Amino acid sequence: MGNDIESLSHTKWRCQYHIVFAPKYRRQIIYGKYKSEIGKILREIC
Repeated sequence: MGNDIESLSHTKWRCQYHIVFAPKYRRQIIYGKYKSEIGKILREIC
């Protein structure tokens, strides 16, 4: 992991996050408990 900067001809980036979306049957459980926290994290990232 020494050089984790990716590049193309005019762009360089370093992706340091991984987003996993929950399947339909788990959505209510996860979003019910953590909806505000998930929203806060996504707003910081984006």
